[in-house]
Amino acid sequence: MRYAVLGTGIVGRTVAGKLVSLGHEVAIGTRDPEATLARTDPDSYGNPPIGPWLAEHLQVRLLDFADAAAFGESVVNTTAGAASLQALQAAGRDNLAGKVLLDIANPLDFSQGMPPSLDPVGTDSLGEQIQRAFPDVKVVKALNTMNSRVMVEPSRVPGEHHVFVSGDDADAKKLVIECLVDFGWPQQSVIDLGGISTARGTEMLLPLWLRLWGALGHADFNFHIQGARTAA
Repeated sequence: MRYAVLGTGIVGRTVAGKLVSLGHEVAIGTRDPEATLARTDPDSYGNPPIGPWLAEHLQVRLLDFADAAAFGESVVNTTAGAASLQALQAAGRDNLAGKVLLDIANPLDFSQGMPPSLDPVGTDSLGEQIQRAFPDVKVVKALNTMNSRVMVEPSRVPGEHHVFVSGDDADAKKLVIECLVDFGWPQQSVIDLGGISTARGTEMLLPLWLRLWGALGHADFNFHIQGARTAA
């Protein structure tokens, strides 16, 4: 399958690399490919620029948002949550229409400093905002409650732990769950929460996740739900 991964940060690179390793064709989308390649400084999280990574992953194309979205049969949103709607608008409504969009982004708000809060929160979610803005897109929220390395290598966390899925389209969720299984998630570790409005709950896990990261001193952890049952 052809995937468009929107976003050049560590999450986008990690997911793109995993998809390539599974035999998929991948294009990473960015606002301005030339400007992205020209960066030489680490990002705000200390991650190195993408140029050296692309040199080691020659199968991955770097395109602007619109060309990447047109290329992909399915789309993965890994952009910063505050910029996700703008990035998807740049990707183009026609290029996204009818496609499954796996939304991994979280609406982190850094306006009041660290740690970030959420916007929206409680009565809305970024997943819902994307679905409302792009009604012809099949939005599925998943993988947003863990570190990017755990997303594609769940065995980094010992024992049983879980990944959540939210979305209004049952067939789209089925495709995303198949992708999660390919990533190494056991079927019984996938919890289908229901419609896209349930993304409110998983996005609200992020403040807790960030504080756990600070308390534990590492990111190789995840949530385990005692008594969970297999996703449908």
